[in-house]
Amino acid sequence: MSLHLFFFFFFLLGIIASSLGQDEGYWMEAHATFYGGGDAAGTMGGACGYGNLYSQGYGTNTAALSTALFNNGLSCGACFEIRCVSDSKWCLHGSIVVTATNFCPPNNALPNDAGGWCNPPQRHFDLSQPVFQQIAQYRAGIVPVSYRRVACKKKGGIRFTINGHSYFNLVLVTNVGGAGDVQAVSIKGSRTGWETMSRNWGQNWQSSSYLNGQGLSFKVTTSDGRSVTCNDVAPGSWSFGQTFTGGQFT
Repeated sequence: MSLHLFFFFFFLLGIIASSLGQDEGYWMEAHATFYGGGDAAGTMGGACGYGNLYSQGYGTNTAALSTALFNNGLSCGACFEIRCVSDSKWCLHGSIVVTATNFCPPNNALPNDAGGWCNPPQRHFDLSQPVFQQIAQYRAGIVPVSYRRVACKKKGGIRFTINGHSYFNLVLVTNVGGAGDVQAVSIKGSRTGWETMSRNWGQNWQSSSYLNGQGLSFKVTTSDGRSVTCNDVAPGSWSFGQTFTGGQFT
């Protein structure tokens, strides 16, 4: 093999690795800050629609993602391993695993390297304060990090919270293992066939069918193409505001 072909081969490998990106577990560079206070109370709610992160099982190991990572909400539920790098003054040893639960909006009034941390095309994690302090000192404010996608390890099954009203079934999907980031949801009543739901916002998925009084089944598909079918999750006596638990990615 000639020297030119040798370098061309490794150039192609680099392109392939970049195209696979965060979904394949490659370490990539970014920066991290923190928000939400010492008890992470300010991280509750958020653009993914999860509400109370404590009761939903996410706790304080959460992050708001910049535009480049958020993917218009489709990254909600994805898990990332993050470690502080290249700053011996502020970095602590070890790594953390966080779930994407919120969006870090851009601040176009400020430059990318002086306050506009979440401006495109920056890859940035705004971590809850407690989890930030596991990898860096509080006084650092912002640190360089490396990150990679990892499988989400969740306790129990996928949870489906049914909100909305008749002819507007808004289902919040939480506690998703595996890839974690739900890309498609289908719903089936006990008297209907399967229907593809549309994403309303975050991980809230909607159906305009009249499903009152029917048992409900769900099929959840994540970004790696894997699906879990959760049959007969909700009985025919379900009501709006209730949460039901189905199967889980293994």
